[in-house]
Amino acid sequence: MAKDDAESPAAPAKKPQPPLLAAYLVVGEDTLKKQAVLARLKARFAQEGDMAFNYDCFSGEGSLGSDIVNACNLMPFASNLRLIQVNDADKLKKADADALTDYLAKPNPSTVLALVAEKLAKNTRLYKAVAAFGAKAVIECAPQKRSELVRSLRSMAASYRLALAEGAAEALLDRVGEDTVRLDSELRKLALAHQGTEALSAHEVAALVAQSFEPKPWEFVDAFSARSVEKALRCRRRLESSSPHALLAMCVTRIRELICAKSLAERGCGHLLASSLKMPDWRVKNHSAWARAYTQGELRHALISARDAERAMKGGSDPEEAFILWALAVMVRHP
Repeated sequence: MAKDDAESPAAPAKKPQPPLLAAYLVVGEDTLKKQAVLARLKARFAQEGDMAFNYDCFSGEGSLGSDIVNACNLMPFASNLRLIQVNDADKLKKADADALTDYLAKPNPSTVLALVAEKLAKNTRLYKAVAAFGAKAVIECAPQKRSELVRSLRSMAASYRLALAEGAAEALLDRVGEDTVRLDSELRKLALAHQGTEALSAHEVAALVAQSFEPKPWEFVDAFSARSVEKALRCRRRLESSSPHALLAMCVTRIRELICAKSLAERGCGHLLASSLKMPDWRVKNHSAWARAYTQGELRHALISARDAERAMKGGSDPEEAFILWALAVMVRHP
């Protein structure tokens, strides 16, 4: 044996992978994240043997629980394991979900059942049956907040050797929405179209990406409540299907809610807001902060001026112009 060979350190041993569980639940609305989880799972199975003979995929919307269970109970061919994937598992009928729950009480040790869903309540029998296999059995793929998506887009762009200038990520979200699969697809196209070594600008995004996303009306109302003029106007430009009359009504409702929030806060009863408005807690989580941005006088004047704006909208004035002028008058702070 040569001296160099004798003295060369041995290659570090690969860390053994933990055994796969009998079932996984991949749940959430982030489609790209779910695709990545499933890709890793399939790559792990490819190490075990030929997936062509050991993989079946079902749709929860139209499949029978008995058919899925029969597939789970088959023995693998030329492999140690079989993978059974059920998409839209949250759309399984109760009897079919119960069949899977019963199966998971004593699963086939050579099968891994992967359930994929957007939402599945934690109090359902099927959720509990999967969760019983351990903390790693349920893989959450919850959608990211917009601020988190902006950071993620920079990382996603970097994987395509593309840098995003200030505002480019926001511009892409405005044009495409928050669907991570579509965002990834657009970034791939932008990387191919972008010329030079400078970072991709917001103007380039506007020129190369078609407007295909319309925000929800409540996004405008939230920006209005936060007195975020730029965000509200940007949102309004893309709200093609919402009339100024409908938006005025929604804003007036929100002003009344903020008046209530401010009154309760002044009496030290802010915690009663959700019950007072007969709304779930998550619907009013930002109301107190928004209410603090206004005085009681500003909120009362906003209601009175809304009456005048509605009269103008119905009395011959341009409805859009009258609404925008009213909204700006409410949002802009006066010294």
